[in-house]
Amino acid sequence: MNTAHSKFSQALATLPLVAILRGLTPAEALPVGQALVSTGWTLIEIPLNSPQPLESIAAMASAYPEALIGAGTVLTPEDVRNVQAAGGQLIVSPNFNPAVVREAARLGMVCLPGVITPSEAFGALEAGATGLKLFPAEMITPAVVKALRAVLPVTVPVMPVGGVTPANMGAYLAAGASGFGIGSALYKPGMTAAQVADSAKNFIAAYTGSMRA
Repeated sequence: MNTAHSKFSQALATLPLVAILRGLTPAEALPVGQALVSTGWTLIEIPLNSPQPLESIAAMASAYPEALIGAGTVLTPEDVRNVQAAGGQLIVSPNFNPAVVREAARLGMVCLPGVITPSEAFGALEAGATGLKLFPAEMITPAVVKALRAVLPVTVPVMPVGGVTPANMGAYLAAGASGFGIGSALYKPGMTAAQVADSAKNFIAAYTGSMRA
């Protein structure tokens, strides 16, 4: 039960929040990774436009095998293969590229392509996407999430990304969101591991509080 998909399923059932660590350096990878994993975060993406992202992914994947570690801003099938070679199991993109989704699916990786319309959403699922990243969420209100959720298969994870804060999570969850990708509200380059841990705990509190509400 340590496959990419089993890790993702477990996270969806416990804490479906993806940490987006844009700008992370390899030197920060293990301290920041420990700060997240120790607080209960198990979904971690390092965007490929970060410094030496494959080194950070390799370090985290080796140190935290229980977590689902991978890359964001994945734009080509070659990127997918490079992430897998580094030990990553998660592929997240800002867009829907069928070739990227198919390659990730072929390699058994969890794939969350970015979509904003029903046509993109169903195209991504047909290509083999594990779930859908609704991006940018600043353009996708909870009402839009509710409308998409009404036509999508109920088992498909739907995760808004972009502008998500502890204050607006509840409205999205009520509309049918399955979880979230959290970027600069969780981590900005230069933050200490302790600061990341505090931020991570704030999001956990907001998520669990919204689920109870």
